[in-house]
Amino acid sequence: MSRKNLQPFIPLFSVLFALGAGSVIIAATGNSPAEVYLRMFRSTFGSGYGFGQVLFRSTTLVLTGLAVALPFKLRLFNVGAEGQLLMGSFAAAICGIALPTDIHPVLGTSSALVAAMAAGSLWALSAGWLKVRYGVNEVISTIMLNFIAQGITGYLLTNLFAVHSTVHTPTMVPGTLLPGLDSLFGLDWHSPANLSTIIAIGMSGASALLLYRTRYGYTMIAAGLNPQAARHAGIDTDARILGTMAMGGALAGLGAGNLVLGYRHWFEAGLTSGAGFMGIAVALLAGAHPLGILLSALLFGWLDYGGLTVNTMVPKELFMIVQAMTILAIISFPAMFRKRLRQ
Repeated sequence: MSRKNLQPFIPLFSVLFALGAGSVIIAATGNSPAEVYLRMFRSTFGSGYGFGQVLFRSTTLVLTGLAVALPFKLRLFNVGAEGQLLMGSFAAAICGIALPTDIHPVLGTSSALVAAMAAGSLWALSAGWLKVRYGVNEVISTIMLNFIAQGITGYLLTNLFAVHSTVHTPTMVPGTLLPGLDSLFGLDWHSPANLSTIIAIGMSGASALLLYRTRYGYTMIAAGLNPQAARHAGIDTDARILGTMAMGGALAGLGAGNLVLGYRHWFEAGLTSGAGFMGIAVALLAGAHPLGILLSALLFGWLDYGGLTVNTMVPKELFMIVQAMTILAIISFPAMFRKRLRQ
């Protein structure tokens, strides 16, 4: 089989391999894999509350996945979505408590979302600037910026903004909050799923259009494939690096809409923990394609919440193993089948 014919099936093979390996582990615990997976399916896609939970968890992963995928088109590995989401969430919460209590919802939510995107964008842009100006590897800089973001938000929360005897900020003013899907569509799910889900889907579609239907997207991909040739063709590769990192950071920061504006309504310690790093896995499984990220995020959201629904049968950590094995498989399979792919 040729490389062209086999390559699109590698994500599917990876997922099936990971689920199969998970089945072996489930069987080793004395449970039926079919029964466990069936119960997961019924508890998630078979109920409004469960499906809403999957959508809620998937929404943040779509945005952090896009934050990784866009820079990846320029061969940039943005490992900083965690810090960018953290800074965006903190900025959104501070904006939400600083605005007047009677602010119009459209203006209030827009202001908080813009604050989140600006904070995330500036945080990612700093790594892009270090790359362009001094040649600093973006993997190193974005990892370090994650720790700096944790330190800054932790200090400000503890010493300036936290409600007394808590680890969270005051509640944001009503005009900055995003409505839930229940109130938008008259549902009875009672889940935390909110308008951010629709925003995330829109951002995924907009990212696909940008990459594959605009001249700017074409120059981004060209700069990633061959930076030297792109420069000779008149493409400003440094500007593309800065612009792409800024867009990725803005998308990660936009995840604050789901966690802060649509769910907690305040910022608290640990609220964003792990979502940025999981976005890397989501982007890898989707091959960095913006539309594929929707399905990839849905899978990881299902494994995340589905693992909780069967926690009385098997440990939730088992499904963390399945997630990890999915990524290991998608990284390893191309190398394992390299000879076949070259035929």
